[in-house]
Amino acid sequence: MTVLVTGGAGYIGSHTVLALAEAGEDVVVIDDLSTGFSSYLPEGVPLFIGDAGDENLLEGVIAQHNIESIIHFAGSVVVPDSMRDPLGYYRNNFTTARNLLNVAVKRGIDRFIFSSTAAVYGDPDQVPVPEHAPTRPLSPYGSSKLMTEIMLHDVAAAYGMQYVTLRYFNVAGADPQARIGLATVGATHLLKIAVEAATGQRAKIDVFGTDYPTQDGSCIRDFIHVTDLSQAHRSALAYLRNGGASTTLNCGYGRGYSVLETIDAVRRVSGRSFAVQYAPRRPGDIMTMVADTSRIRGLLDWKPQYDDLETIAAHALAWEDKLFRERHGELRHAASA
Repeated sequence: MTVLVTGGAGYIGSHTVLALAEAGEDVVVIDDLSTGFSSYLPEGVPLFIGDAGDENLLEGVIAQHNIESIIHFAGSVVVPDSMRDPLGYYRNNFTTARNLLNVAVKRGIDRFIFSSTAAVYGDPDQVPVPEHAPTRPLSPYGSSKLMTEIMLHDVAAAYGMQYVTLRYFNVAGADPQARIGLATVGATHLLKIAVEAATGQRAKIDVFGTDYPTQDGSCIRDFIHVTDLSQAHRSALAYLRNGGASTTLNCGYGRGYSVLETIDAVRRVSGRSFAVQYAPRRPGDIMTMVADTSRIRGLLDWKPQYDDLETIAAHALAWEDKLFRERHGELRHAASA
C-alpha cells in the first residue's frame, strides 16, 4: 500500500513524509520544488518533479506505484500574496485539487487527506473555534481552500471516497533533531521571521496591528508543532484505513498566544534581543484564532508531544541556527573558491 504525497518536499509535507517513512510506509512524492527541497526527503522515497495538477503525470505515478491513498499538501499559502494574486491562488489551490481528484476517481483511490486551513473561518463568532463554525474567509487563500473542501465533500459523496480534511491553525517549529525545517526564502510565518531576527538575518520584525481588542493589542494565534501535525496525518490515514467516516478536523492545541508573546518567547529561548517595528493592520489578517480540538482528540489516536510555545520556538531556533551555519559556510566556500 503506497501513499502519494503531493507537495511532499515542502515544509509540512516533508515532515509528514518523514513520519510516514519512519513508520514503515511506502511513500511517493510529487512536488514542483517551487518552495520545497528534494534533499529534505528521506533516502529511498521516490520524487517526481512536476505539477500536482498535471493529470498525465498523476496517471503515470499512480499506475507505476499502485497508490492507495493520497495526502494533498501542494498549494500556495501566503495570505497577503493571495490578496495580490487571487487567480494564481485559485489555480494553485482549487484547480490543482480538482485535477488530482479527477485522476483519483478514475483510478479508484478512495482515501484522501486534504491540507486545509483555519483561514476558512474568517473572523470567528466564538473562540475556541469548532469545526461547525460558519466559514467566512477573508482572503482568496482561505476562499480557495474552502472551495476545495466543498468540492472534496461533493466528490466523496458521488464516488464513494472517504476523506479527512485537516484545518491547520498556525504551524511552527521544526524536526526536534533539526534534520528538516522551514527553509523557504521569504517565508512569512511569524516564528520563522522571529528566529531569523534572533540569528541576525533580519534587522527587525514587523508587528502588523497593535490596536486589536486583545490583552496586548496584537493578534492571537494557536500554534501547533509541525511534528505533531505530521503525526496527525499519520493518525488520519490510520483512521481512514480502519473504515472511519469522512470528517473535518481542527489541528491546533486549543490555546492562544499573542504575536508579542510569541516574540518574547523567541527572545527568552535565544537569549538574544532584536528590534520590533509596529505597523498598521494588514488586509486579510484575523484577530483571534484558537482551535476547539475536542473532535480531533476524540476521533483520532493522536496525542501531541510538543504542546509548549518555548519548545516550538527552541526547535525553530535550532533549525535556523543550523540553516544559517550551512548557508554561511556555503558562501565562505564559494568566496574562497
